[in-house]
Formats: sequence, structure tokens, C-alpha cells
Amino acid sequence: MAALTEKQAWPVWVNVVVGAWLVVSGGLLGFTDQPAALWNSIIVGIVLAAFALWAYFGKQKWAHWVNVAAGVWLFLSPWILGFANAPKPLWNSLIFAVIAVADGLWGALMRE
Repeated sequence: MAALTEKQAWPVWVNVVVGAWLVVSGGLLGFTDQPAALWNSIIVGIVLAAFALWAYFGKQKWAHWVNVAAGVWLFLSPWILGFANAPKPLWNSLIFAVIAVADGLWGALMRE
């Protein structure tokens, strides 16, 4: 297995950081009283970080597409799960969803 170049590894580490942020953001931003938003953030964060690492260490390009899907879900989830009226979890979801989707697409479409 050839090592990934720095350019190829960058999308992985961005989504690992985004995932880690999502896991802790409920407590740091103070939306622990919103269980749907809190658990959604934790679960999507774990999925993003895990599949980014899987894409990196397992050399599985399809894992980037899982991150794209997770980012799309993160974007839509405030309305689906009913926390769109809560500004902190709403903006947290929207901002990091855009980053996750863009980063996932970058990793998925990058040439080897």
C-alpha cells in the first residue's frame, strides 16, 4: 500500500476534526437540553470521524461518500428532527454539514 500524499490525506483529517467537534459541541455550545440535536451531533460526529479514518487507513474511497451522505443528513436534520428553531444547534449543524459535504466530495473525487 502506498502512503497517501499530504494532498490526499488533508480531507481525511478535516473530517476527523469536524467529527470530533460535533461530538463535543453540544456540551461546549450548551445545547445538552436538546436531546435530538445533541445525539444527532454525537452520532454524526462519530460517523464522520470513523469513516474518514476508514478512508485513510483502509484506502476505501467509498468511505468519503459516506461522509458526504452524513453531511447531507446533518444539514437536513434540524428540520427533520425538529430543532431548527434552536439557533446554536441549527447553525452548528448547517456550518459543519457544509464543511463535511465539501470535504467528503473533495476526498471522493480526488485523483489518486
